[in-house]
Amino acid sequence: MAESAPTIQIDPAQNNYVFTSESVSEGHPDKICDQISDAILDLYMQEDPYSRTAVECATTTNYVGIFGETRGPDSITHSRMEEIARQVIKDIGYDQEGFSHRTAEFDIRVHKQSVDIAQGVDAGTGVDKEEGAGDQGIMFGYACRETDALMPAAIHYSHKILQSLAEARHNGALGILGPDSKSQVSLQYIDGKPVKATSVVVSTQHDEDVSQDDIRNAVRETVTGILPEGWMCDEDNFYVNPTGRFVIGGPVGDAGLTGRKIIVDTYGGACPHGGGAFSGKDPTKVDRSAAYASRYAAKNIVAAGYADKCTIQLSYAIGISRPLSVFIDTHGTGTVPESVLIDSIQKVMDFTPRGIRQHLGLNKPIYARTAKYGHFGRDPEADGGFSWERTDLVKDLQNLIG
Repeated sequence: MAESAPTIQIDPAQNNYVFTSESVSEGHPDKICDQISDAILDLYMQEDPYSRTAVECATTTNYVGIFGETRGPDSITHSRMEEIARQVIKDIGYDQEGFSHRTAEFDIRVHKQSVDIAQGVDAGTGVDKEEGAGDQGIMFGYACRETDALMPAAIHYSHKILQSLAEARHNGALGILGPDSKSQVSLQYIDGKPVKATSVVVSTQHDEDVSQDDIRNAVRETVTGILPEGWMCDEDNFYVNPTGRFVIGGPVGDAGLTGRKIIVDTYGGACPHGGGAFSGKDPTKVDRSAAYASRYAAKNIVAAGYADKCTIQLSYAIGISRPLSVFIDTHGTGTVPESVLIDSIQKVMDFTPRGIRQHLGLNKPIYARTAKYGHFGRDPEADGGFSWERTDLVKDLQNLIG
């Protein structure tokens, strides 16, 4: 009989517990769809920065369906969408029997945006004469001091493991691996701080003739290099391809859909989620832009020293420009009252859809790169990518609050 995993006693009074997050690779079926949706969004943003898109995607064995609504240049035809999607699949590395960028069948059904939705979003046309939110909803942002990126540690290291494996696959160092993979990291917390991994799970697609021992050794070396020194779990709790085989992967093994990995995209379950997915949506959709803005605000509050942990919630109504509510929780770690932070963050940041887009520079083709390995905790780039990861509000907050 196999030994059971050790039980970790949780002591809420001492804030001791085990917390787990997972990530999936760029070759996971759902992530293929996210990347295609955002690559099409980037195409629209490149040709008209004020395009509107809500593009979804589905995949299964040698099939890609693209559907949704857009408003933008007529030059972006279905054939151009297919060309972009095939390039995404090629870049990921799919040229396998059952799913290939060369032979996949496409079914594209994208139509014009509803005039009723457009009326609420366009400035001067709806009940609120300012540019309104593209939908109702709630969005959450989060930041904490567990990592240098001010991200929860479990999702941070889950992403890093798969990124490292993907880089080794692309450069040929681990050519034995396929595009589809998943990771899961469980961390032990003592006094509310992560101290080590209690278990690590990695499932990765691989070539037919590769031994599981070779895969396990390659993955172990990657994981050990990613986790902080001394954090690696015991060998008995290090699981690599637990089923014993992972040759059939990608859309051949499982269907994929845009927007089905929202916890992977955000904070790994460490904070609430509003429910809205990101990929394929232009920045008038507050599901995306306000989620970015709330992360930006939370990160700057933590970076400014006003909390070790911060959750922010924003809420919107379709066609209305200003958020209906702004909520901040510093989880008992704040150095000033939450009411002060709520007032101050709205003085240094405009949370209307237009204000968010202009402040963060979101009307650019910056989205395809967000659709793999998380939208948060990434390095802000010189061309405007991941602008919501900047900490350029710190001085403004400090000057305002003191």
